[in-house]
Amino acid sequence: MAIAIEAEGLSKRYRLGEFQAAYGTLRESMVHAMRRLTGKEHQRDVKELWALDDVSFSVEEGEVLGVIGRNGAGKSTLLKVLTRITTPTKGRVEIRGRVGSLLEVGTGFHPELTGRENIYLNGAILGMKRREIQQKLGDMVEFSGVEGFLDTPVKRYSSGMYVRLAFSVAAHLEPEILLVDEVLAVGDAEFQRRCIGRMEDFGANGRTVLFVSHNLQAVAQLCDRVILMEHGRVAMDGPSGKVVAHYLQTSAGAGSARSWDDLDAPGDDLVRLRAVRIVDADGETVDYVDVREPVGIEIAFRVLRDGPAVLPKLKLVADGRIAFNAMDVHPRWEEPSPPGEYVATAWIPPNLLNEGLVSIDAAVCSIRSPKLHHHVSVHEAVSFHVQDPAEGGSARGSFTGQWRGVVRPLLEWDAERVR
Repeated sequence: MAIAIEAEGLSKRYRLGEFQAAYGTLRESMVHAMRRLTGKEHQRDVKELWALDDVSFSVEEGEVLGVIGRNGAGKSTLLKVLTRITTPTKGRVEIRGRVGSLLEVGTGFHPELTGRENIYLNGAILGMKRREIQQKLGDMVEFSGVEGFLDTPVKRYSSGMYVRLAFSVAAHLEPEILLVDEVLAVGDAEFQRRCIGRMEDFGANGRTVLFVSHNLQAVAQLCDRVILMEHGRVAMDGPSGKVVAHYLQTSAGAGSARSWDDLDAPGDDLVRLRAVRIVDADGETVDYVDVREPVGIEIAFRVLRDGPAVLPKLKLVADGRIAFNAMDVHPRWEEPSPPGEYVATAWIPPNLLNEGLVSIDAAVCSIRSPKLHHHVSVHEAVSFHVQDPAEGGSARGSFTGQWRGVVRPLLEWDAERVR
């Protein structure tokens, strides 16, 4: 497979506090020279910021690559280097193909021109002939939904109209490489669904998409591969589900497995917790799960002496709210638990949890009616990410937006036409 984008050792340095002429005018150059002569410029507190630091990656033709990370991680700077808005301090990048970019709402639009005039302007910038633009004009206008305002100056458009038309132009003028930066944050759910569908079509047709977004649900659905940026560097590069789950866990949760040795195992003189992990149907430790598949929470503990019956318990928390508490109520836990090692796994059925980060509080308890006595309880012992690949078979159906709530069950429905 041919390479569409190849970056090698990209670095971008900014000097904070240093005088930099915005346009290189004679006046600014003279002021700059005077400050250097008087030494005032050197008295400033100049700090260096490496927005990009030795970034290397490649994107194959037809690949849809996601880029995620916290604010200030270097995502937008990377796109500006790729689109030649700014030059790198070090390194090189090679792009093979015609590039279309949408870095912010209305990129490349002139506010005084109408929607129609901006379409022709953007097409000409991309090197398209007038006939090609005319052939696609109808599709662009229909996709954007601004038919009634096509001959109105875009300065009078709302932000939603702006981004709909801008994305429509960028997507329909058929660049070989499309660079998109967080534009799906603007627009309604229907427009976002159509945008995601359009970018999926891009990849299916052999075109390349580089998608920067904080919408992790859209990234996981749209991209097969994701790059995680941290402090201007590539912190992780791999399958979308794995990278998204790692990002969520490192920023807001625990890992998917945790264990303790004999010296630091939490508990009391009766029970000690040994390990907790998230497992799939094959018993493998996983960071993320398909919403359509079951997921297990495995709790391993040691009973140290003869005593009352004990039983494993868990609390599941999602979106900062308790989804449910659960404990094993099988009769096997009604008899006193002899000393030894125990492993219990609670299975959460498919199509129950909503998408997002889920954390687990693990505990081992005994019943002292009418209350539970916690011999050991670990807050946020493990966590995992639930994702919906939007391939059908889930409670979301063809809806691409985000459901509210901590659960999203696939219910049985009866329906009939009564008239």
